[in-house]
Amino acid sequence: MARLVILSEGLTGKSHELKLDKTTIGRVEDNTFPIPEASISSHHCEVLLRGTDIVIHDLNSTNGTFVNGQQVTGEAVLKLGQILRLGQVEIRLEDASAQKNQPKKMPDQTMVIPQGVKLNKEPATKTASFDKSAFSKKSNTANKIFVAVIVVLGLVLVGLVVRIIIK
Repeated sequence: MARLVILSEGLTGKSHELKLDKTTIGRVEDNTFPIPEASISSHHCEVLLRGTDIVIHDLNSTNGTFVNGQQVTGEAVLKLGQILRLGQVEIRLEDASAQKNQPKKMPDQTMVIPQGVKLNKEPATKTASFDKSAFSKKSNTANKIFVAVIVVLGLVLVGLVVRIIIK
């Protein structure tokens, strides 16, 4: 049995097994496979099971339905491993039965898992220089002025008290 697995950040791992002849996908809850993401239309597309074929039918979505980068106009066949993109959300068609039969392999050692590519973001190529830091030493001028004003006010206050006592 086939299933759709979301690959996009924030929804990664959310999946839906294709058990029905017609599965609707969209942003609102009345869809068979609701995906709460702003770039997906309320009723975006349908996934139809026709014999051994899995067919994608776009429902005149605002941001389009794409199979491996090619826009779907009307209907298109989706094969295992292909990427379905609805708006900004990428979904892969997988074989759910093959995944269940395989034991989960645990890594033999600690692994670094890369984050992948983020769209519309420049790579971080700046290097930090410790000679000219963005955090400069704070000036003590304001503190010195504050202390001087307090000392002068204190002397004036002591002078007034002494004058009142002497009279």
